[in-house]
Amino acid sequence: MSSFGKIFRVTTFGESHCKGVGAIIDGVPPGMALTETDIQPQLTRRRPGQSKLTTPRDEKDRVTIMSGTEFGVTLGTPIGITVPNLDQRPHDYSETDVYPRPSHADYTYLQKYGLKASSGGGRASARETIGRVAAGAIAEKYLKEAFGVEIVAFTSSVGKVSMPFIHDIQENDVVKPEFYDFLNSIDRDTVDADITRCPHQETAEAIKQVITQKSEEKDSIGGTVTCVIRRCPVGLGEPCFDKLEAILAHAMLSIPATKGFEFGSGFNGTTMPGHQHNDPFVRKEDGTFGTKTNHSGGVQGGISNGENIYFRVAFKPAATISRDQETTSYDGVWGTLAARGRHDPCVVPRAVPIVESMAALVIMDMAMQQEARRSAITRLPSIDIHHSLLGLPPKDLAK
Repeated sequence: MSSFGKIFRVTTFGESHCKGVGAIIDGVPPGMALTETDIQPQLTRRRPGQSKLTTPRDEKDRVTIMSGTEFGVTLGTPIGITVPNLDQRPHDYSETDVYPRPSHADYTYLQKYGLKASSGGGRASARETIGRVAAGAIAEKYLKEAFGVEIVAFTSSVGKVSMPFIHDIQENDVVKPEFYDFLNSIDRDTVDADITRCPHQETAEAIKQVITQKSEEKDSIGGTVTCVIRRCPVGLGEPCFDKLEAILAHAMLSIPATKGFEFGSGFNGTTMPGHQHNDPFVRKEDGTFGTKTNHSGGVQGGISNGENIYFRVAFKPAATISRDQETTSYDGVWGTLAARGRHDPCVVPRAVPIVESMAALVIMDMAMQQEARRSAITRLPSIDIHHSLLGLPPKDLAK
């Protein structure tokens, strides 16, 4: 479906070459200052034509808030946002009426719906993510103001070039401490300092060489985006089927071109013995309760524990490439699909704000579900239960 979330619910609309794309965002709390300037920065980070490493399609992606605010303040009613499609070239896709493009959604959309968009990828195009990013910017603003949440994603690998110590395991099966330090300090300014959005200079230079080489070869390459969520409230997640990491996986794998999701220690964690992988609880210097290590990725039992939440998302090579490809037409005749259209030789740098936005949508919706639960508790009479872990004496839960 085209909607995501339960309380903070986002519905996106639009295709890659229609008049425009956008979203309806329902459940935005009233009374929050909000204008287009709060949304535009993330859309600008996502837009095409940012550098020589991205598609040359020239879209400014200027957002307009159509409803849900007055005098720059949210009303609590649905917020409608739109972004026009300006640099359209539907004629670039005329061959798709004859040939289903390799690894695209042309064939599957046709089989599912009985017809498909005549140009571009339709709803399967990354243009659809504009609505997600706009909604994510709204969610981020609330999360930052209400809870101090920070979400930062970055390019962690392209092809076989990878940042050092990212999800790396030492010979003694212990995650390198530099990794945790990095997650605590990385910010978007540092990420955006290089066009690859890789915050490690040596790796960024190597990534640029890989992407440039693939572009010159009229080909593409994939990679990974790593994301960290800092200061997430404790208690988010709805076991058993809506565990926090499960909904994050759902959100990330709904992004176009994704092929994998790895949470916390991920697959490398399978090589560690349990006594080293377990995260001991400690009382920290600031008096807070937490864990000494964070192989769990900030989630235990499907519920956030207050530590940094971190995960990695894998993106495949862009299916649209600038070279002719041999394939079979819809009538079964082997032939050649001419190379036309515009594409990113590597989607990873532009995927960074999309990953951040989907993470924000998940945390926002989960936070609102938890706030509703906590508010409901206050309506009940006090009961004498043991809840010292909450730092409250008995009979104080409803206060």
